[in-house]
Amino acid sequence: MLNMSTPSELKSPCVTRNGLVKLPPSQPNGLGSASITKGTPAAKNRLCQSSSVPSILPPPPSSLPYHHHLDGPGMPNSAASLLGSDLEPGMPLVGLKPSLRQLPPLTLPKPMLLERQLVLDEKLLNRLLWYFTTAEKCVLAQVCKTWRKVLYQPKFWEGVTPILHAKELYTLLPNGEKEFVSLQAFALRGFQSFCLVGVSDLDICEFIDNYPLSKKGVRSVSLKRSTITDAGLEVMLEQMQGLMHLELSGCNDFTEAGLWSSLNARLTSLSVSDCINVADDAIAAISQLLPNLSELSLQAYHVTDTAMAYFTAKQGYTTHTLRLHSCWEITNHGVVNMVHSLPNLTALSLSGCSKITDDGVELVAENLRKLRSLDLSWCPRITDMALEYIACDLHKLEELVLDRCVRITDTGLGYLSTMSSLRNLYLRWCCQVQDFGLQHLFGMRSLRLLSLAGCPLLTTTGLSGLIQLQELEELELTNCPGATAELFKYYSQHLPRCMVIE
Repeated sequence: MLNMSTPSELKSPCVTRNGLVKLPPSQPNGLGSASITKGTPAAKNRLCQSSSVPSILPPPPSSLPYHHHLDGPGMPNSAASLLGSDLEPGMPLVGLKPSLRQLPPLTLPKPMLLERQLVLDEKLLNRLLWYFTTAEKCVLAQVCKTWRKVLYQPKFWEGVTPILHAKELYTLLPNGEKEFVSLQAFALRGFQSFCLVGVSDLDICEFIDNYPLSKKGVRSVSLKRSTITDAGLEVMLEQMQGLMHLELSGCNDFTEAGLWSSLNARLTSLSVSDCINVADDAIAAISQLLPNLSELSLQAYHVTDTAMAYFTAKQGYTTHTLRLHSCWEITNHGVVNMVHSLPNLTALSLSGCSKITDDGVELVAENLRKLRSLDLSWCPRITDMALEYIACDLHKLEELVLDRCVRITDTGLGYLSTMSSLRNLYLRWCCQVQDFGLQHLFGMRSLRLLSLAGCPLLTTTGLSGLIQLQELEELELTNCPGATAELFKYYSQHLPRCMVIE
């Protein structure tokens, strides 16, 4: 059953993270709230009546300007009394005493009429409802038709990606057959991005046929743990003419041949991870068929140095972001091919490319001078020498990730202290960093984010010196033995604008 609590108490199925929100499909009438996916058929029938307003009315959120309670008979100061004429006739109010449900309609006093007008004023709602989270908006859209009308404007859902699981895309009919759910409520809100989990070729075809904006309006699709085949991939990219961003994660049924037959030049962003059939030939297809590619993320255990030479001159001009995650077979030779093929990169990740050494980092620093973000996490062969190359050549670098680079010492931090543009520095589990090295960072006034999580040698005394970084906005000290309760209290007094993560 739906938990209709105030936003502060909400345990909604909608969980936002990096723009993703769990939004189950709407009810068959096309106007239901995006929150009911489970329950008995009888319960669903009650929720899918002609009324588009749920029969369970939540109490008004405490953050709204007018929060009333039912004080007793003759004082119907509930949300229903304020919004009464905007609700469906005969709607039961949960929580009212049985004797009150039969009371005749009461004439609202003038102050209450004014309040009712305010909470139904669309201009006021258009400004007020911006302050709620995505999960709270899903609940508030069920209060009444006026609130739903305001909240169903696409502007309130920009940047939100609904997550739809395969089992939620169908309803079971009385005769035992399955029917694809209505996606009209999603179309009203103008969603341009979807994450589909566990879907098959048939599910994707049904989605295309039933979502009114699928042909032209969908810009981004993420398929996770899905059984899409080469045929399904080809149909999807052929039918969805507006698609520009594609993610394939944990999809093991398509092959490199499917990429050759389906990839379309419209794609500007592609992410492929944990797909067992992806190797060098997949990179060849990407390089040949995607001349407008601006962003490529790749996690593939079988991609080798050869693949890094496949990129054409067009990608060298357009591609600005390359993320290689756990590409174990790529060595410094692959870095040579990559820096010459993609000279205009501004963001590069070699996270988990465990064969990369200081020489590979030197090639990056000398040839990719436009870099603003560099991720070398989980590269165990990186030493302080690599940090010297970075500090000498990458003068525009704003973000550096060195998590689990276990050979970095205080000397390396001394090199980094000269980088005036560096804003975000991640040193998670760099187990050789000590208080002396930390002192090098005290003069880096440009730092806004610093992570020292899991650094075992840092003491309370060394960490207390971080108060010199008055512009710091976020400090992560998770699993850091030197981070004590007294230290956090000290930070609250001397770094009041910094969010400290314990």
